[in-house]
Amino acid sequence: MDRTRIDIGVCTYRRPELEQTLRSLAKLNVPGNVDIRIIVADNDDTPSAKGCVDSLRAFVPHGIVYVHCPSSNISIARNACLDNATGDFLAFIDDDETASKDWITELIGTAQATAADAVLGPVKAIYAREAPGWMQRGDFHSTFPVWVGERIITGYTCNVLLRLAAPSLAGRRFSLALGRSGGEDTEFFTHMHRMGGQIAYAPQAWVEEPVPATRAAFSWLAKRKFRFGQTHGRLLDAGTGIPGKIRPLTLAAAKCGVCALAAALFFFSPVRRNRYFLRACLHAGAVVGLLGIREIEQYGAAKARTS
Repeated sequence: MDRTRIDIGVCTYRRPELEQTLRSLAKLNVPGNVDIRIIVADNDDTPSAKGCVDSLRAFVPHGIVYVHCPSSNISIARNACLDNATGDFLAFIDDDETASKDWITELIGTAQATAADAVLGPVKAIYAREAPGWMQRGDFHSTFPVWVGERIITGYTCNVLLRLAAPSLAGRRFSLALGRSGGEDTEFFTHMHRMGGQIAYAPQAWVEEPVPATRAAFSWLAKRKFRFGQTHGRLLDAGTGIPGKIRPLTLAAAKCGVCALAAALFFFSPVRRNRYFLRACLHAGAVVGLLGIREIEQYGAAKARTS
């Protein structure tokens, strides 16, 4: 049988959770005709993750390629994974996530069944006991694809499999300009889809992600939603002039107002209130993005300065 080669890209930046991520990859159920290789792209100024990677080589039954790719810009690390990938497919998983045992099996099965250029899987948030009750009940941190009708028109890199030979991915790289703000994955997949790339979904290809205390806050969620909206608004603005902005600006502002009103109406229902308020933040971000205001830095150097 022809063998399928899958590289798994893990971009890391000063995260001790990387060890658990690699240990979960060591326990994957891998189909008999599939070969796995792991690429760890270390985005720190110094090769701080090399010791962790080297200590796990004997434990992980797959080849590991360590790439030091400074610094403080997640797009540099993602592009390093693309540049060093030699397989038929490249999967991405975050360095604070753990893969379920059938993760790769589910992703590759969906890719083969659909011939899709990219396959997304779900990310299940794991909350600490101290996390607010409304947050746990509403599951505000888990990640799923956004469907537009029967299509998925953009994606994310926290759980995805890419078909590297797909024409829509030929020469495609993540934007360095967005590597410190976030939104580089949204832009990547949006342009991939516009080039004819199909995005499929494997609902059983689970990975899990613990929610640290710094993220278990409404302010973090609001900031993240606002940035999502900025990226969406900027992409909506691609190729349009001033007249082209009027309709999306009006629509985004109206949606922001409606969601803010709904949040007020559900004031005594924390899950609904906060969900509507976060939607208002998303649409407010879209307005700002349409006006051409760039996303603020959240990762890399910005993260280092606040830690």
